[in-house]
Amino acid sequence: MNQKYNPGDVLDVKIEKMVPRGSGLAFAEDLTLFVPLAVPGDHVRVRINRIKRRTSFAEIVTILEPGPDRIDPACVHFGICGGCDFQQLNYRAQLSAKADIIRDCLHRIGKIDIDEVAVIGSPQEFGYRSRAKWHLDRMERAIGYFKRDSHDVVNVEKCPILTPEAQSVLDDLATNIDWAMLWDDTAEVEAVCGDGGRSSIFSGSMPEMTDEVTVTVAGEEFSFSARSFFQANRLLAGQLVETALGGASGSTALDLYCGVGLFAIPLARKFERVIGVEDNSIAVGFAKKNAARSGLKNIEFRRSGVRDFLRSSELASTDLILIDPPRAGAEKGVIETIAGLRPKQISYVSCEPSILARDLRILLDAGYRIDTIVGLDLFPQTHHVETVVRLVLN
Repeated sequence: MNQKYNPGDVLDVKIEKMVPRGSGLAFAEDLTLFVPLAVPGDHVRVRINRIKRRTSFAEIVTILEPGPDRIDPACVHFGICGGCDFQQLNYRAQLSAKADIIRDCLHRIGKIDIDEVAVIGSPQEFGYRSRAKWHLDRMERAIGYFKRDSHDVVNVEKCPILTPEAQSVLDDLATNIDWAMLWDDTAEVEAVCGDGGRSSIFSGSMPEMTDEVTVTVAGEEFSFSARSFFQANRLLAGQLVETALGGASGSTALDLYCGVGLFAIPLARKFERVIGVEDNSIAVGFAKKNAARSGLKNIEFRRSGVRDFLRSSELASTDLILIDPPRAGAEKGVIETIAGLRPKQISYVSCEPSILARDLRILLDAGYRIDTIVGLDLFPQTHHVETVVRLVLN
């Protein structure tokens, strides 16, 4: 432990910038501080919560002088709810912070220096999220999100980042849920809304059928449910597809972690053959249904773990591999195997810049170079950001 400081100590510091995981960075003598809910330029009084050697995590006690980009949060639960952590920043500053977070991860983890990263903003800063996971507490009769740094449930009546349709689902659940029917004291409910006001709800703690919904993205129709993944911010989904495909075409393309076919189906209009790989059987079922609806005959979906598929496949050559792994990243060895296949192009779609930076280092060392890198703000009011990197073989 740092001999100069202890948990509970109060310090006055200035926030220098935002860093990965959404905290503000500040310095004291022989000490680096990470301060959630801060804004660059803030002069704040903070209390140290945890400390390890010369690094500490602190919370704001008082804002002595607000930074130039600080605004009043729109949500009454901000600071208590663990969902949003950027509502204190104006939207221009949010986009700038996310560009800094991407560059910071690339430099610090991947040893990759990028002068500028453009982050495409969401058409709506609020009311964009058509998918949500809510936590239920039967004893407290509460439904909402976890409190910051805990598993206690914040009872949320209104969530400003939800679409009106998703808010209606939350309203209906809060009004009509039969608490006595819950199998456990705590539970989760996943909900997603599609076109035409239809919604799909799933919970392992409630005996309800899960309906399917349909949405249109980039001229293609996709069916899915609350039990399969789909992008929560559909306002940017079309631009995400366009950025990830980047005008590529050719003979064979792989779409790894393909979900319900968001990328695979548009790829099949540009490549002679497309293989989508996904381990979730429900998602694969929807992917096949979506492909059949499109009328495309040159696309196939394999239900398999990506690592197992790559190890067993006998692909002679691949023009493009598109990979969109979950936040935790691909399975061990997948990136190295992709590099060994030597596709002409790789399109890497990532929602976690630190994992992206680690994997890009592997691909660059294997002989690839970065062609383009673009951020898309699929998650306004939070520190999360989607990044699309196109790589080409040297």
